[in-house]
Amino acid sequence: MSLKILIADDHPLVRQAMRLVFDGQDSECEFSEADGLDPALELLAANEIDLLLMDLGMPGMSGADSLRALREAYPNTKIAVITGQDDRATILECLSAGINGYILKASPIEEIMQAIMSILAGHVYVTPALARFGPFHRSAQNDAETIQLPTPTGGGQGLSPPPRLTKRQAEVLRLLGQGQPTKQIARGLDLGIGTVKIHLAAVFKALNAKNRTEAALMATKFNL
Repeated sequence: MSLKILIADDHPLVRQAMRLVFDGQDSECEFSEADGLDPALELLAANEIDLLLMDLGMPGMSGADSLRALREAYPNTKIAVITGQDDRATILECLSAGINGYILKASPIEEIMQAIMSILAGHVYVTPALARFGPFHRSAQNDAETIQLPTPTGGGQGLSPPPRLTKRQAEVLRLLGQGQPTKQIARGLDLGIGTVKIHLAAVFKALNAKNRTEAALMATKFNL
């Protein structure tokens, strides 16, 4: 069974290099590529991705907030950041978002491959660069708390029982039901636009909605 890997980076050379990292490995891999958050979300929605390798600074990303939203939206996908940012604060903030690994682009190819194999095996990989800042102990990560949406009024349109959403996703759905555009939702929740788009993608999937208009109509049936 082949691994489905999504490489999300706005530099084509990096995406090509990551493909080369897997050359010579025994495992078969099926690759997808995205040059920004929006195309990455489209691919995530259409495919069951085993591993998401993503650049922290690609278009649409809002740092650890976006990673946290991705972790909530795709709990079965292993997520690893591959970036040039090696400061302690950024590393710790990203790890606290629940990702499976933090890899530096400047690392040797052998180290990158070992990191990816460790992540696929179920471990959390932390770049050795963090060691120079002193000891690090990662606290246990809990799954994002979810809430059960109430039974919709006027019929469930196939939503029986109603889906579960994280609290943040439910907030986004509530504002969407009020007719607020993405930018206004982002301002109201103090989130990046890209992060709101991730939450919206998760909401669409949970509601089996094809677009924001359909989701907004369905949202009015829930007393959020």
